[in-house]
Amino acid sequence: MARTGFRITYATMSADNEQLHQSYERGVETAKSWLGKRHPFYVNGEAREGEGYDEERSPIDRDIVIGEFARASRQDAKDAIAAAKSFSPQWSGLPWQERVKIMRQAADVISDRVYELAALMAIEVGKSRLEALGDVEETADLIRYYCKQVEDHQGFSFQMGALSEKESNRSVLRPYGVWGVISPFNFPMALAGGPAGGALVAGNTVVLKPSHQGYFTGLKLYEALTDGGVPAGALHVLTGPGRTVGDEIYTNPDVDGITFTGSYTVGMQIYRNFAKEYPKPAICEMGGKNPAIVSAKADLDKAAEGVMRSAFGFSGQKCSACSRVYVQRPVYEEFKRRLVEKTSQLKVGDPLQKETYTGPVINEQAVETFEKAVEDVRAAGGEVLLGGERIVEGDLERGLFVRPTIVEVPVDHRVWKEELFVPFVAVAPVDSLDDALKLANETEYGLTAGFFSEDRGEIERFLEGIEAGVVYVNRRAGATTGAWPGMQPFGGWKGSGTSGKAGGGLHYVQQYLREQSQTVIED
Repeated sequence: MARTGFRITYATMSADNEQLHQSYERGVETAKSWLGKRHPFYVNGEAREGEGYDEERSPIDRDIVIGEFARASRQDAKDAIAAAKSFSPQWSGLPWQERVKIMRQAADVISDRVYELAALMAIEVGKSRLEALGDVEETADLIRYYCKQVEDHQGFSFQMGALSEKESNRSVLRPYGVWGVISPFNFPMALAGGPAGGALVAGNTVVLKPSHQGYFTGLKLYEALTDGGVPAGALHVLTGPGRTVGDEIYTNPDVDGITFTGSYTVGMQIYRNFAKEYPKPAICEMGGKNPAIVSAKADLDKAAEGVMRSAFGFSGQKCSACSRVYVQRPVYEEFKRRLVEKTSQLKVGDPLQKETYTGPVINEQAVETFEKAVEDVRAAGGEVLLGGERIVEGDLERGLFVRPTIVEVPVDHRVWKEELFVPFVAVAPVDSLDDALKLANETEYGLTAGFFSEDRGEIERFLEGIEAGVVYVNRRAGATTGAWPGMQPFGGWKGSGTSGKAGGGLHYVQQYLREQSQTVIED
């Protein structure tokens, strides 16, 4: 845990702790001193330069150069996979207690560096300080939780029954071998370090490819893990394009399992094509179109704040972000008024500043997605209740800032169906909870969902009827967002996830292992 003694989670985003903020400010100065340099990637501990360098700039201010990052080639990816395969027997052969010890040390290194890593993340991808601090500390807690799962189950080795006194039977979970991890920009530590940590503590070696908008954070994660004791042969990190490096990771026959987080289109491509000669595990988390339902019996202040936080935290660039809200008609106008009022008070701007809640979107393509959605709503006769434009005033003109946006448009419009990944939420009245549940479930996704009601019977109806892997009821801190390891497992149903097992939950780390039944006869 962070050395301030203040527990950092996504649920503390409204907390004010002066020691935390002072430590973060020092972290900002450290992170800024890292900017503008050249960075290699690492194969078997060897620094490589690949096929040249690609520049990365900050979405806060396009004049800020994050750094230049070496472009790995397909051959570099092949070399990393071969090195991971070669080291696999040594890493998997360690007693599980040794791997747990190493990974806990690595988690502590991450926590010790939480402030500078969070500041770097804010500069690199635009997260507000508390979102970024939560991301970094979640990474450490995910690793700790997976260590605890291995420890609690004694390395997943169990004595079974026997047919005779001479027979000894055990069920043992054993690692697959080489595991690929392809991580996204929006949680550049947690969705890289969580899967990598789970794979490593289970005994797999890992080849990690971070998002190109998140290279530096990915390299700093690699540095923290190896400084914590993860051997060079067990973890390899590649900064390079998806069309070469990512393609090699998911098509190479020596990669035994893969974890991907990103779009539905790419995730399904990997899921359909990863296993060729024989079945292999592909854990793909592929986004969401997450609804909130507001009952006529809801606390409307709680509901409006929960929706606001989920819709506009990190500019809506979370797979769990709330992007559609169904409100029972008797309270619709009042809920809408409160949501607009609360959202209009949000501070949009430089995420390094303490008061900022919503920072920039990640790239120009995201701005275009936002502007096209607003245009399409207006063209369909819908109404923009708040926001709807790019911010070009003052210093923000050099960045990628758009206003948090609330719209009304018929529920058959595309913005109710498509994952936009921008600060944009649609609201509509419904006549009944049954109508709301039907509309909420009419999507290919099933990641998160929220409900607001003070009636226990209605809550039970929601919990039984909603088709989503992560559900929240009456959560002011976030209607559809804010899961934490060991508390709220995070994983999706339907088109949101392939495994049915959730990160940070009781059954996650076992996915990186396969069962072997061992029978020994002693005459």
